[in-house]
Amino acid sequence: MTPRLTRTHWAALVAVVAALLFAGAATVASAGGDGTEAATAGPVADSAEAGFARDMAVHHQQAVEMSFIVRDRTQDEEVRRLAYDIANTQANQRGMLLGWLDLWGLPKVVSGVEPMAWMASSAPDHSAHSGHGEHDEHGEHGAHGGGDAPASAEGADGADGADGAGGSLMPGMATKAELDQLSKASGRQAEVLYLQLMTDHHKGGVAMAQGCADLCTVRPERNLAQGMVDAQQSELLLMADLLKKRGAAPRG
Repeated sequence: MTPRLTRTHWAALVAVVAALLFAGAATVASAGGDGTEAATAGPVADSAEAGFARDMAVHHQQAVEMSFIVRDRTQDEEVRRLAYDIANTQANQRGMLLGWLDLWGLPKVVSGVEPMAWMASSAPDHSAHSGHGEHDEHGEHGAHGGGDAPASAEGADGADGADGAGGSLMPGMATKAELDQLSKASGRQAEVLYLQLMTDHHKGGVAMAQGCADLCTVRPERNLAQGMVDAQQSELLLMADLLKKRGAAPRG
């Protein structure tokens, strides 16, 4: 199948450019007038910015895996096209999120911290920022970013997104048993299960992204989060239509 340049792909290109500009601004701001590094501070490890980047990277990883699975389990062009778009977009976004953590010098995995803990506080001083203008509260809505497609369900630096008992650590994530079921299904059964699992996944992702859109103060990351909300809400409508065409409906 020949890949199509869709709305999500154009959004991804825009966000990649934004990320590069952001990284360049950070590099310039970190240098003093005499060529020495000035003391600048980015988001801290327990900030909304860092927490969202870590958690959404893991969340996206599973969406990419499910999309790769279903592309091998059905020949339906509509579902395969959707799976391609989701895998491409979310792999790109994941690359941006992990890239920001690298840029800020923050770990991709923090032991002993519950997923979504960053959403518990809306304090504006929860993180320190570097004064590049990223704290402006009225940035334009962007969407998607850059990165390589991951190959497994593990999250950032190997952090597993689901617990060993088959439960979900973050809203919307499929259990290991459900991923196994998807891997064994084929045809219409695989299509329906994928659309149902991805609907749940998107609902959880939208809630998380909205949290960053509300709490994050680094403008490019907040714009990325709002773009996730907009794009995934649109895909939720599409998936509902695809399920209806197959005589099925979202779960719950």
